[in-house]
Amino acid sequence: MKLTYILFAVLLLCSCNKKTESASEEIIPKDTVIAPTTKTQESIEGIYKTYSDSNNSEECGISLEINKTKDGYSYFLKTKTRQLKGKANFTKSESGEKYLVLEGIKWDEYEGDISHEEDSLSESEPKELEIPVGIDASYVKDTLTIQNYGNAMNSYTKLSECGSKYIQLIKKGKSNK
Repeated sequence: MKLTYILFAVLLLCSCNKKTESASEEIIPKDTVIAPTTKTQESIEGIYKTYSDSNNSEECGISLEINKTKDGYSYFLKTKTRQLKGKANFTKSESGEKYLVLEGIKWDEYEGDISHEEDSLSESEPKELEIPVGIDASYVKDTLTIQNYGNAMNSYTKLSECGSKYIQLIKKGKSNK
């Protein structure tokens, strides 16, 4: 008799577990596909363009195409006056900021730190400054931002075709807000 009660109790417990399993199956329809939970990796690849800004009367008209290669990334930069190709490096700083560096593009103007220019006038020979090569852009949510020129303390211009201090290149397909 004790054996019958034990067997009945085991069957009862087993049937309860089966019902909860089948109940959870009924919640999710059979034609529903459950995607695996993997970390999505954002892609920097794509076509980026400047868009007209109502606050800025000057049109920059710059487009940048970023492609993945076996060695990293490549770029194709098109402005009103030139078309440039080269290697692009995508990096992340220790603080988490993301940057894209377009290698091989020589800045249009560079005077360096001019805050001490009066002190350097007393020197007999002026220093010949080397113009930097490579344009960096910060990357945030499908937007690349290039600081195009400096200030009174550090005078430079990276892309003279555009008079904007900050050039924003927005990934094609995203709305301009």
